[in-house]
Amino acid sequence: MSGHEVLLNIAGGVALLLWATRMIRTGVMRAWGSSLRSLLTRSTRNPLSAFAVGLGVTGAVQSSTATALLLVSFAGSGLVGVGPGLAVMLGADVGSTLVAQVLSFDLSWLSPILLVIGVLTFMTTTGTFWPHIGRLVIGLGMMLLVLKLVVAASDPLRDSETLQVVMAPLANDLILALLLGAVLTWIFHSSVAMVLLIMSLTASGVVPLLLGLALVLGANVGAGMIPMVMTLRGSPSTRRIPFGNLMFRVIGAFALLPVLAWVLPVLSLLGDDPARQVANFHTLFNVALAVVFLPLTGLAARLVERLFKDDPKDEAIQPRYLDPAGIKTPTVALANATREVLRMADIVEHMLRGVIEILRKNDSELLQRIQKQDDEVDELHEAIKLYLTELSRNELSQENSKRCVELITFNTNLEHIGDIIEKNLLEIAQKKIAKQLSFSEQGLQDITEMHGKVVEQMQLAMSVFVSGDLSTARRMLAAKDELRELERSGGKRHIERLRSGRPETIETSSLHLDILRDLKRINSHLTSVAYPILDAEGQLRQSRLKRTKLKKRNKRNKLSLDEDADTEADEMGSDLVVPKRL
Repeated sequence: MSGHEVLLNIAGGVALLLWATRMIRTGVMRAWGSSLRSLLTRSTRNPLSAFAVGLGVTGAVQSSTATALLLVSFAGSGLVGVGPGLAVMLGADVGSTLVAQVLSFDLSWLSPILLVIGVLTFMTTTGTFWPHIGRLVIGLGMMLLVLKLVVAASDPLRDSETLQVVMAPLANDLILALLLGAVLTWIFHSSVAMVLLIMSLTASGVVPLLLGLALVLGANVGAGMIPMVMTLRGSPSTRRIPFGNLMFRVIGAFALLPVLAWVLPVLSLLGDDPARQVANFHTLFNVALAVVFLPLTGLAARLVERLFKDDPKDEAIQPRYLDPAGIKTPTVALANATREVLRMADIVEHMLRGVIEILRKNDSELLQRIQKQDDEVDELHEAIKLYLTELSRNELSQENSKRCVELITFNTNLEHIGDIIEKNLLEIAQKKIAKQLSFSEQGLQDITEMHGKVVEQMQLAMSVFVSGDLSTARRMLAAKDELRELERSGGKRHIERLRSGRPETIETSSLHLDILRDLKRINSHLTSVAYPILDAEGQLRQSRLKRTKLKKRNKRNKLSLDEDADTEADEMGSDLVVPKRL
């Protein structure tokens, strides 16, 4: 076998190894993701519990990078402090070594069994849990198979004179080897895959053990670089934990590198198998980092907080008007919260307007910008909610208490609208872009018309929220019936186009109907701002069922002018009480 074929086989094995680790991580996160997130936020009260949680979570997902990115999102929201976050990452670093420990044993015989079980589980089960377990088991089986393939593919390299010439400089320059390991790990975006590759090459004799240990140190440094690079454009609060973790790894790696030869006798006491020695070294290094730096997480937190100070100019996702001093004066606090809610509403309106442009033009860049805006909405929603919750602890007048509830409700509805846009409408747009689909001309016209009505409702909702104007509130609720009719007629025309067999209609049928449904849901959240105003004026009906009963009774009796007016409103499907005619 020629040299380039050997290298190509090894490269293919590495690619498959990366895919296997991704499958394991995806399976775990989809099966238990919410529980792991909840565990991370609850168990950071002291360094030891934080370390244990980091170890457990990363041992499950097999990726310290995934744990780091979860922590970054919590740190950006203020849910996790820097000190506890660094303790979690020390545990995560140890947790990421568990797979190397397990796979340092010869478990290749288990690979076909896991693949069969995984495929059967994935293909024969339904629901939201067992298919993800099947994906996880397939990933484990694939990982065991890949390790065997990489070892077999690298056997011809053992006697390669060219490889010996390449390896000689690395074996004599451990700093260069460390840097090479860091760069390769960053390229792979997986320290697990890198360490497993080093184990395979060391076991086959291609890489000397001392060089393998230097590459492992580089893999640990590279693993710290991955989340650091991924958060470079984030706020200072999101960069502190990745930088602190990278600092721990760099200090530990370069402190150990000069005495690396002295570690070999210690490793030989734990076993003679080269792959086992690499795995043991990987684990012992991370355990040593935890022992040394766990008591120093508080000091390290203060250091990185000084290095990454909050930028007062960075207002992208920071509240502008929620002055804590205003809490003492409820009217001022309510005015502050109102201004912040309106700012949040402007962002949501911009997201809503952008959706139709994405659907028309398949604009992927605009889609990504709107996805980032949903993060801003979530941040502002949380800040406003906490601000109003603090305000509600004061003694408020009945009027101020009512306004506080209205603010919380509208704030929550705006956040729900942002979620519908980000998790539903943008997902539909992504499918349309990925599959290069196009709506029919009439279908796009129906969507555009309904979208335009919803945008008008958005503007009316903000007006009603600020002014409390009764006529505008009535106008909003009347428009709700128009949108209901638009959805009904649009759906009917869509069915007619399906019957006529239009290809573009058939391809986009589910997308089209989902968009109409989601726009209707957004409108429902918007019109909720009008209900308290109309209810206070006695212009809301209490029950549609009661109205229906009244209509049946009216058919049996002669209707007065007043009853005629009420029945007219019933037939239109309105929730409004029609004013009596003189």
